Amino acid sequence: MKKVTFISIILLFFFSMEIDAQNQTKVQIHTDYGDITVELYNDTPLHRDNFIKLANEAFFNGSVFHRVINGFMIQGGGAPAGKSEKDYLIPAEILPNHIHKKGALAAARTNNPKKESSGSQFYLVQGQVFTDAQLNQFEAQRGVKFSAEQRSAYTTVGGTPHLDGEYTVFGEVVSGLDVVDKIAAVKTGPGDRPVQPVTMTIKVL
Repeated sequence: MKKVTFISIILLFFFSMEIDAQNQTKVQIHTDYGDITVELYNDTPLHRDNFIKLANEAFFNGSVFHRVINGFMIQGGGAPAGKSEKDYLIPAEILPNHIHKKGALAAARTNNPKKESSGSQFYLVQGQVFTDAQLNQFEAQRGVKFSAEQRSAYTTVGGTPHLDGEYTVFGEVVSGLDVVDKIAAVKTGPGDRPVQPVTMTIKVL
């Protein structure tokens, strides 16, 4: 009887995890280069709820990707013309199971000891593909140890492993990675700002 009960609990746990994953909120980032659909993680609720709130308030609409670095990431979420930047910070929700693989949605931040996130600015990871040898060297230099999941991601789709543990990752691109690549490839000027503005609108799906 105890064995049956234990198995039932385990099955219920995994079923709950599956339902939770299915119920993750999706948002669409619309740009002139195409649409990016992002899924927000439920285990980073402070960042998820803040992003949903801003999207529903149309805060992002008309704003731009103001910092674009090919082979690294595209950053946006600053206040559009006529609006003020958000003056609050979000407590860090840095989890080891959410890594900076290509397509990761993460919160930008200033240099602060608690690693608290900007109230609105975010970035989408483009990154690059690494070899196992490069990851081995990185481990030796930084004194870190990559998990099997991290190695698989960084040697296939790529990413920015040096950002893991430093910034909150709170979602990932589920469609539109090619749009991320297109935006990352635009011509930029001083401050890595695109010469031709790349604007966005964001809505909750």
